[in-house]
Amino acid sequence: MSAEFLITSIIVILVPGSGVLYTLALGIGRGWTAGVLGAVAGTLAILPHMAASIAGAAALLHASALAFQIVKYLGAAYLLYMAWEVLRSGGALELTEETQPRSAGRILLDGMLIGLLNPKLSLFFLAFLPQFAPADAPGATAHMLMLAGVFMALTLVVFIGYAAFASAARRHILSRPTVLRWMRRSFAGVFGFLSLRLALSER
Repeated sequence: MSAEFLITSIIVILVPGSGVLYTLALGIGRGWTAGVLGAVAGTLAILPHMAASIAGAAALLHASALAFQIVKYLGAAYLLYMAWEVLRSGGALELTEETQPRSAGRILLDGMLIGLLNPKLSLFFLAFLPQFAPADAPGATAHMLMLAGVFMALTLVVFIGYAAFASAARRHILSRPTVLRWMRRSFAGVFGFLSLRLALSER
């Protein structure tokens, strides 16, 4: 495994996206446990994309404009739904004194759907992983599986770091309702922006 792979992976993971946003919202809204669940969901959502890329199924998604458009717009619609949930009832940013999430299953489901309904992830891994695997070696597939496992482990560690930061800020926000209102609007706005960016994205 090369240092270039580790450095590139960490940079990619650190860039804020919908998974990072969801983890931060949970950490602030519901505390450490919920934030960690969000980090786990964001990591698990990577697995099908990596499997599709390694198996070559992502190449079919890349070739089929219709399949790509369907998945893309489903993902954009779900991000808009998340924005509406944050504005309407708080959603992931529903602040309570409880540190335990009300529904761990719902947190995991929402987090995984946010990642699963982004077809660009499959295409990213299709282009990313082979660059660091020996092209003609008989163990290329096994090597890519190892790289995929390392990437997921790094994702989990970084996302848990985001969850720790968010849960540490939680107490300060609980005592400031005005800050919470603006944070809800900001998170909803970012979810909406990510939805628009995904809907307008090209392959």
